[in-house]
Amino acid sequence: MAKKDKISKSVIFTGYECNNHCRFCMEQDKRNLPIRTAVEVKKEIAAAKKRGSTYLELIGGETTIRPDFTDIVGFAKKVGFKTIMIATNGRMFSYEPVAESLIEAGINSVVFSIHGHTAKIHDYLTQVPGSFDQLRKGLTNIRSIIKRKNLKMHLGSNTTVVKQNFRYLPQIGKFILDQGIKDSEFIFVDCNEGGARRYFEALVPKISEAAPHIRKCLDIGNKAGAVHWDIRYVPLCHFPDHLDRISELHEINIFNTEHIAQDFVDFDALESRKKWARKKTLRCKGCALYNSCEGIWVEYLKRYGDEELSPIKHISPRQKKMLFP
Repeated sequence: MAKKDKISKSVIFTGYECNNHCRFCMEQDKRNLPIRTAVEVKKEIAAAKKRGSTYLELIGGETTIRPDFTDIVGFAKKVGFKTIMIATNGRMFSYEPVAESLIEAGINSVVFSIHGHTAKIHDYLTQVPGSFDQLRKGLTNIRSIIKRKNLKMHLGSNTTVVKQNFRYLPQIGKFILDQGIKDSEFIFVDCNEGGARRYFEALVPKISEAAPHIRKCLDIGNKAGAVHWDIRYVPLCHFPDHLDRISELHEINIFNTEHIAQDFVDFDALESRKKWARKKTLRCKGCALYNSCEGIWVEYLKRYGDEELSPIKHISPRQKKMLFP
């Protein structure tokens, strides 16, 4: 896909306040920043549309706990965004009137954060007892609304991969499929900042230990015919037979992405991540996947080193096709 054909995507942070307290949250140290007003958020939405964005992703914190969020979504629809997506922990969707009002306002894509297939795992990570039950109720409500109104909506999920859940990724994958979701990202935890950096030893698994379980989960998605069932933020040398399931490789071909928040602005988020957040080492030199790989989190390398990185000497025609479909 030529650069000019890419989708212009704006990710706008509505604020960092949240009704969960996820142990690994990268925004953990920003929760006390002033709450953005609806006027401020709308101004950013209008500016993004003026810059040519057609895809809007609204994230937090947790967007849905804002009492003015329906109004914000309605404004985004009014200015003409084709896609209005939110990432959510799903708890407010457990209240059917809230779910219905947000959908009516203009949301047409919802990505639910699912960090475990049981309440024990999910609630431990969110630090909110009952959050898993509310998430499940939210999923039930939105499926019911879609069916009742015969809507065409995109449903997806994301799962942060940490020490407490990586061994259960195949089960989590099956749970997600049971919810009718076949568009999912499994995200190797960002440990450069926030909770995962603060509690690194307790939360961040070694990639060599997590990778076999991740691969099993990816295979489940393959078997189920999931189109987008990807792992994000991992070194490619651990996934040479799953190169078609690497989220960043799809992302760079599909989107031009900007991030707009109250404390930072990044008009080329994909390039910035490669420059500052992730890193390859001398050990990676000569790897056949070097130019396609972003490496691994900088903080990960500081703590664990690079001995787990193993350069791939050759790739097959099949693997090349995965990289360049």
